Amino acid sequence: MTSAVMGNPVTREFEVGRHIASGGPGMSWRIYNGTKKSTKQEVAVFVFDKKIIDRYQKFEKDQIIDSLKKGVQQLTRLRHPRLLTVQHPLEDSRDCLAFCTEPVFASLANVLGQWDNLPSPVPTDIKEYKLYDVETKYGLLQVSEGLSFLHSGVKMVHGNLCPENIILNKSGAWKIMGFDFSIYSSNPSDAEPKYVCKEWDPNLPPLCLPNPEYVAPEYILSVSCDASSDMYSLGVLTHAVFNEGKPVFQVNKQDIFKSFSRQLDQLSHLSPGVLSQIPEEVREHVKMLLSVTSNVRPDADQMTKIPFFDDVGAMTLQYFDSLFQRDNLQKSQFYKGLPKVLPKLPKRVVVYRVLPALTSEFVNPDMVPFVLPNVLLIAEECTKEEYVRLILPDLTPVFKQQEPVQILLIFLQKMDLLLTKTPPEDIKNSVLPMVYRAVEAPSIQIQELCLNIIPTFANLIEYPSMKNALIPRIKSSCLQTSSLAVRVNSLVCLGKILEYLDKWFVIDEILPFLQQIPSREPAVLMGILGIYKCTFTHKKLGIPKEHLAGKSLPHLVSLSIDNNLNLNQFNSFMAVIKEMLNRMETEHKTKLEQLHIMQEQQRSLNITSQMNQLEETKNTPSPATQVRDIDEIFGGNSGSAGVNGKESGSQPTTVSQSSRVSLTLEEKQRLAKEQEQAAKLRSQQPLAPQSVKPATTTPQAKDLTSSLLNNMTSLNNLSLNSGTRTMPMQGSTISSTFPAGPTVGGMGTMGVSNGFNSPMGFQAGGMGMGMRPAAPGLYGGMATTTSTPNFSALSQNQNQNQPSKPPNMSALDSLFTSNKPKVSMNQMAPKPAAGSAAPSPWLSQFGTGQPSQTAPIQATPMGMTGVQGGFGMQANPFFNPQNFSQPVASSTMNTGVMKQSASVNNDLKDLFG
Repeated sequence: MTSAVMGNPVTREFEVGRHIASGGPGMSWRIYNGTKKSTKQEVAVFVFDKKIIDRYQKFEKDQIIDSLKKGVQQLTRLRHPRLLTVQHPLEDSRDCLAFCTEPVFASLANVLGQWDNLPSPVPTDIKEYKLYDVETKYGLLQVSEGLSFLHSGVKMVHGNLCPENIILNKSGAWKIMGFDFSIYSSNPSDAEPKYVCKEWDPNLPPLCLPNPEYVAPEYILSVSCDASSDMYSLGVLTHAVFNEGKPVFQVNKQDIFKSFSRQLDQLSHLSPGVLSQIPEEVREHVKMLLSVTSNVRPDADQMTKIPFFDDVGAMTLQYFDSLFQRDNLQKSQFYKGLPKVLPKLPKRVVVYRVLPALTSEFVNPDMVPFVLPNVLLIAEECTKEEYVRLILPDLTPVFKQQEPVQILLIFLQKMDLLLTKTPPEDIKNSVLPMVYRAVEAPSIQIQELCLNIIPTFANLIEYPSMKNALIPRIKSSCLQTSSLAVRVNSLVCLGKILEYLDKWFVIDEILPFLQQIPSREPAVLMGILGIYKCTFTHKKLGIPKEHLAGKSLPHLVSLSIDNNLNLNQFNSFMAVIKEMLNRMETEHKTKLEQLHIMQEQQRSLNITSQMNQLEETKNTPSPATQVRDIDEIFGGNSGSAGVNGKESGSQPTTVSQSSRVSLTLEEKQRLAKEQEQAAKLRSQQPLAPQSVKPATTTPQAKDLTSSLLNNMTSLNNLSLNSGTRTMPMQGSTISSTFPAGPTVGGMGTMGVSNGFNSPMGFQAGGMGMGMRPAAPGLYGGMATTTSTPNFSALSQNQNQNQPSKPPNMSALDSLFTSNKPKVSMNQMAPKPAAGSAAPSPWLSQFGTGQPSQTAPIQATPMGMTGVQGGFGMQANPFFNPQNFSQPVASSTMNTGVMKQSASVNNDLKDLFG
């Protein structure tokens, strides 16, 4: 905004915006956009900056100001659709003149390429503006109508009709302004008008004179004018419109009289090339307007009736401008034919000329059903931004109108357009509430149409709105209506929009609703059948067979036996029921196949896992190796050897100096025993898995069960002449007695022959395994809390009989790992391996040797619970399965049972240190 307007009183009521155009006499008025502060109404502010006339003398300035004031004052007093409408009268301040009018786009001179007094750079919308034929035709028609009003109604001659004084308003209408040189008739209104004009004074400033290129020759040469003079100006204006703003002749303003005299001769013999750009249908009329003889020129009223203006577009625009004069019947007929005309009009004309006229009819409810289809037709051609800016604000109040009912029908038919171009917030607040009202409308016709149309735009409705608002209203309408058509249409509508719903909503809301429908008309039953069919055939929904079998199928069967169904309808029910059953059977088979495949896969995985475990078992270190590692942890060198107690090579383990100093005698003895036992275990060969060949391919091994039982019997029949024998060991005595009982202490009687005496049981006791006698027996009290073996008295009962039942071999299962297959006693008699260790010599003193097929248990007495940390079954010689494959030193049992105690003492000393 120029600083000149800041002090003008017009700024008290109006906000002045940016500079958009220029116009008026000499293009002296700058045009700004603006708004009224109180109502926010859009206006145009015309400003004349007095600085542009600073070069003139004071009296010349006064003449210019007076001329401009006269033109605005005349325009303010005149009111006609073809004249520029003044919103606020002229205000004079020290720096400028200003007044406000209706919103303006530009002057015709700006559009035709005259850019004087425009902002720099020239606005793009003006620079690229091109007039369409319909705009040109209707614009010239509007000017002709304006002149007709001035000449016939006001008895006035405009005196300066030129492109600068033709203003294009915001909607594109051509309006006349610039009444600075207008002349009223001097005769009374009922007499023939007579106009007195002033003589042309070349010494006056240009702003005090009309544009000489558009003035009639008689005005300059004979100082006379009348209404025909304005018609001559209209002819030149028409020529300029079709020739990029150029008038018919260029006038030499320095010698204007001579120039006009020459112009008269040219007009008398006007060459055809001068009017070559003018359309042929109006060329003759323009030639008549440019005639030297004023009587030949057509008047304004005659010009409005020439065939050139009988254009469909021009007549349509003209009809819009005269709508206020028409009644509702005439308007309705016009609006009905308008859809045929709108495609022939340019978009700019439709949007800025036709649309405002249509939306202005929304205040008349009776005309809305006729206007609304045209508005929505225009909306289809608009961009989303244009729709939101130009159409939606006027449509929002119409969304709430319920009368007449045709409004809802029209909106429903164009619902896809509304949902596509309306912003989501407006859809939620305006469009969908209208749809909900239509579903609940009292008119059955509206409900039917709404239910029929909803599926066409269901994909555009947001899922929460459909789930929480639309579907409940459709269900309510179906249950509460008394109209069969509405109920059937509700079911059909639900069936068509199922694809936009999720499976669980259908299961929880739609299918239970079907069982609530009270009526049993065939059409309703078929509608229910259709929904059921859609639910289990649609791939997206995938209703589970459990629900179909538990609820849907029984309901369908109950409906199928209704008496109202004819044969074809019954067959339809049966077909759907059969299809449901087939689908359930197919799904069941598929699940069984999948289950079988999963079981096979699981079985394959189990076999693979077992093979892996067997492979891991093969790679597991032998017990001797494990004991050696444990010994190195607990008894190895803890000096510089690190965690494992050993250095880079295999060095003998020694107790550190600090350990020897701090250990007690008992601890040293126990440590020595552990080291000796570990050394013996190291000398044993590691266990290797044995392959078991099928019985058909391997020779039958000899059954040694009877031999074991005979050996056990012979062992029981042994007698000791001496009742008790004491054996010194580690400073204490061991009392060995042979009781009459044949049981093993602490283990219970089990039917497994151990090769020594009575049946012997094995109990897995973890790190501190022990055998405690429940009654006196062989080896009672083994593995007590002390590290010294304790033998109870052994007694023999020669009259004891062997059990008649066959011996139970299951107790030997614990001798083998869980990952190895069980073998019978007959398969446990391989030949002794080379290099296997001989049995302990002191053990032979307690009984005769066993047959070569059996291996005596290496009875190294060692208190497992007395060792800190323990070694488990692998460290106990009694539980080493390898000992069962070691050969026996002699094949007969020593009848003396025991030798001298001195030899036993020596053996015990060798064993326990």
